[in-house]
Amino acid sequence: MLSVLSRIIDIAMVALGAMIAAAVHVGHFTWLDDMQSISLTFDSLLVVVFFPALGIYQSWRGKSLYDLLWRVSCGWLMVELTGILMSFSLHRAELLSRLWLGYWAVASVVLLIVTKAVVHTVLRGLRREGFNQKAVAIVGSVPYGKFLIEQMRSRPDAGFKPLVVYTEDGARNRRADDPLDDPQALELEPHDVEGVPVERDFATLVQTMRRDAVRELWMALPMSKERTIHRFVTEFRNDFVNIRFIPDVRSLTLFNQPMVDLLGVPAINLAASPITDLRVLPKRVFDRLFALAALTALSPLMLVIAVLVKLSSPGPVFFRQKRKGIDGNQFEIYKFRSMKMHKEETGKVTQATRRDPRITPVGAFLRRTSLDELPQFINVLKGEMSVVGPRPHALEHDDIYKDLVRGYMHRYRIKPGITGWAQINGYRGETDRIEKMMGRVKLDLYYMQHWTFWLDMKIVVLTFWKGFVGSNAY
Repeated sequence: MLSVLSRIIDIAMVALGAMIAAAVHVGHFTWLDDMQSISLTFDSLLVVVFFPALGIYQSWRGKSLYDLLWRVSCGWLMVELTGILMSFSLHRAELLSRLWLGYWAVASVVLLIVTKAVVHTVLRGLRREGFNQKAVAIVGSVPYGKFLIEQMRSRPDAGFKPLVVYTEDGARNRRADDPLDDPQALELEPHDVEGVPVERDFATLVQTMRRDAVRELWMALPMSKERTIHRFVTEFRNDFVNIRFIPDVRSLTLFNQPMVDLLGVPAINLAASPITDLRVLPKRVFDRLFALAALTALSPLMLVIAVLVKLSSPGPVFFRQKRKGIDGNQFEIYKFRSMKMHKEETGKVTQATRRDPRITPVGAFLRRTSLDELPQFINVLKGEMSVVGPRPHALEHDDIYKDLVRGYMHRYRIKPGITGWAQINGYRGETDRIEKMMGRVKLDLYYMQHWTFWLDMKIVVLTFWKGFVGSNAY
């Protein structure tokens, strides 16, 4: 019903856009002429063809509004271009005003976007208040069922309501040759998860779903549970139930990775960069512009620092060291030298410690205020680093921690940064204990999982606010 109503609204908005364009074109209200009416009819038919193909009329419950608006914009652009090409092929283009076509394109896309946004927002508000809810039956382990219930309740605007959790773990499903059930063990088996009843009998679950007309069945099972999956699909083959497979791959990956399309085949990235799509484009543009602006504005200060470093002790102005970048590609990081020249043992890097005798007085100030990091904007401008991202460590430290800290090397799936989520949360300077490195990695992985461009902006602002100076920077 909603899908049909959406189609009617879209065609009405396209027609209203054509009327508005005609009124703006001639300066007063007027009906469409014959050629404009033909174009409107033809483009309305194209809307009916193209919009469903782009998935615009699918259920957007719990999905991104921005994705919907992007598809609508692309769909209308396709409709307009197809309509114009058709008019040229029929040698009728000269009968249509190009100005009217432009007004129509703009007016219609604005109306389509506004109506989609309004409807989406209204439905989210209704679902948040408890209306338009869809009952969901979950099949899977109790821990994963609990996770899905928490996800549903954290997003009430999506309109999903957990009704029951079915699990095959428990006494009722034990084999006949198993020993007698231990009463104490039976008491420990949960009868509900977060207030949602747990069912262990298949027949009872089926009866409950049909009695309550449950239309959502989420199968949160390992991929090895093929027999269970087939059992449910067979049972509900004649019922109008949406059966969704949510593979439980927690034992295989550190992250809850989304499904991706690979050569037309659905795939899950068990180990891949979590930031690979067009969303990263604003980050790349921001990095280059910010680095260029920073180097331009700070060049007098950097010149003064370079002179002070040169006068503080013999040696070069810049300290250079090999670090890993995105996907493990090595690059040479730049810093202002803060230590006296010294020679390290091969394969060993000694971290700076509090009151380290190797640090010069100028270097101590630079390290405490993070001014020694300013040359890394050159790395950002070269595309080797980002303004915000996990801090890169010395190669020798990578060799030490990659087997000690879970997820350590996954940090290099994105570009390393000058500042990051770990740094503004207090993890700066020396990592003299493995617990410190584990805390830093945990925050870096959180950043990667929850990355948005606006999170980057927040980190940049917080870095200016509290990130330059810290008790751990020495």
